[in-house]
Amino acid sequence: MRAAAGRPIRVLHLGNATGLYGAERWILALARHLPAAEVHSIVAALDDAGVESPALCGHAQRLGLPTQVFRGRGRLSFGAVAQLRDFVQRNGIDVVHTHGYKTDLVACLALAGTRCRLVSTPHGWTPGADWKLAGYEFLDRLAFACMDAVVPLSEALHAELQRNPLLRRKLVMIANGVDLDEVDAAAPAAGAAAPLADSDNAAADALTVGYVGRLVPGKRVDVLIDAFAALRQARKRLLIIGEGPQQESLQRQAQARGVGAQVTFTGYREDRLQLLASLDVFVLPSESEGIPRCLLEAMAASVPVIASDIPGCRALVRHGETGELFAVGDVAGLADALQRAAASPAQRLARAAAGRRHVREHYSAAAMAEQYLALYRRLLPS
Repeated sequence: MRAAAGRPIRVLHLGNATGLYGAERWILALARHLPAAEVHSIVAALDDAGVESPALCGHAQRLGLPTQVFRGRGRLSFGAVAQLRDFVQRNGIDVVHTHGYKTDLVACLALAGTRCRLVSTPHGWTPGADWKLAGYEFLDRLAFACMDAVVPLSEALHAELQRNPLLRRKLVMIANGVDLDEVDAAAPAAGAAAPLADSDNAAADALTVGYVGRLVPGKRVDVLIDAFAALRQARKRLLIIGEGPQQESLQRQAQARGVGAQVTFTGYREDRLQLLASLDVFVLPSESEGIPRCLLEAMAASVPVIASDIPGCRALVRHGETGELFAVGDVAGLADALQRAAASPAQRLARAAAGRRHVREHYSAAAMAEQYLALYRRLLPS
């Protein structure tokens, strides 16, 4: 199959409608950096929760990208399958690019028997998933055998999938990338984070620790709160930027640890990059990640980082050079790392500069887009 002569490759980037998290921001970064003369990108959301205006599509429209929403009920909606198939055939889509088990499974069914190519970018699996979610993610891994290319976000995911002999010829390793232009444009506004904490802990000499992401068990924000409570610092504050089902329990935990007044839950924020750039230290305590976009963004924004010692974080953070690592779930280890960061502003600055250089050299969205364009071309020979 090939794209029609004289026109760009038509790629439908299919994400989820609920929220604007790592995968959705990844889609926007890729679509923004693919050359419009060679790729006509359409950003689409799969809505199974009755979201009136998916954030992914709203942000894509502000970037000048066309959008589409496919609606259905349940995690595997046959109504959405029919809508996607019809859209692909009517609009001459050459490649559907999916992210996560819902979009993977719907696209596999929708494209069966068509000439459209299917590319999946797995972002990782859910730690501690219940039996139903674990079942869907198992089906997702089986579905990879039906795809034209599978592009895991990290070396660890790539190594895991490579153990399946049916996938080896389909696997392509392309490193995750961050939109450096977007990060640079979001320099911290004067006092951007100050209104989010009480006046004493918002003082200029307060150590501001932050987290950006979903509030779900696998992110282990509970470990961060306990470590922050143990931090021996006269003035400190913790910004937890994001939303999720754990928010109320985490707020209760902060109160119980005696730091309720010093911990601010901002909810979802459009200005997350400005808030991120205002931090003194960024912490990612997750149990599992691919190549985490929030960590890339923090490093790109020259914010010193502390992260759990898992493959996805280890790929970015060179311990003692571009940041610091601690064992998953180790409250004392994270508290010690925070204490060291608080004690040495010069060390924080050196690690922040090294982290920025590392991301610019190895993880830019522009470089990622070049590699995906090459992949699309290989799948659509002239």
